[in-house]
Amino acid sequence: GIVIDHRWRLPCRVGGGIRSVERAREVLASGAHAVIASSALFRDGMVDLGFARALADAVGAERVIAAVDSRGGHVVIHGWKTILPITAIEAVRALEPYCAEFLYTHVDTEGLMQGTDMDAVMAVRLATARRVTAAGGITTWDEIDRLDTAGVDAVVGMAGYTGQVPLERG
Repeated sequence: GIVIDHRWRLPCRVGGGIRSVERAREVLASGAHAVIASSALFRDGMVDLGFARALADAVGAERVIAAVDSRGGHVVIHGWKTILPITAIEAVRALEPYCAEFLYTHVDTEGLMQGTDMDAVMAVRLATARRVTAAGGITTWDEIDRLDTAGVDAVVGMAGYTGQVPLERG
């Protein structure tokens, strides 16, 4: 599990292991501003509306970020190992009432350093009025700018720490 040092209350959003309302409350009480729920939002191949509703009711939808990961056009859970029969768009539409934001990862391009699938990200952007943060293969300032113009925040992982995307523009 996650150990949060109670001496520090930095503005953060915590994900990983948010499988119950109790755990979400604990993480938020420890200082996190929001929780990122992922695999627990799905059950039997579908969105678990019961858990999504319970989580939103307990901590407030404004403090819930729904992580929706997609590979091959379908939602994947459990560390991207379990493929569900629903699409990211279907998941986003079902979860929208229960969260303030979506963290969308396009797993197909994650870590490949070859760019992201802009069409897939934009389809998620158009499917919801909620804030969207995209991850998965974002490797250039041009992509970051295009996402920003569309109102999408970008997560830059490998491209940032390898220096392909310099922290400051040249």
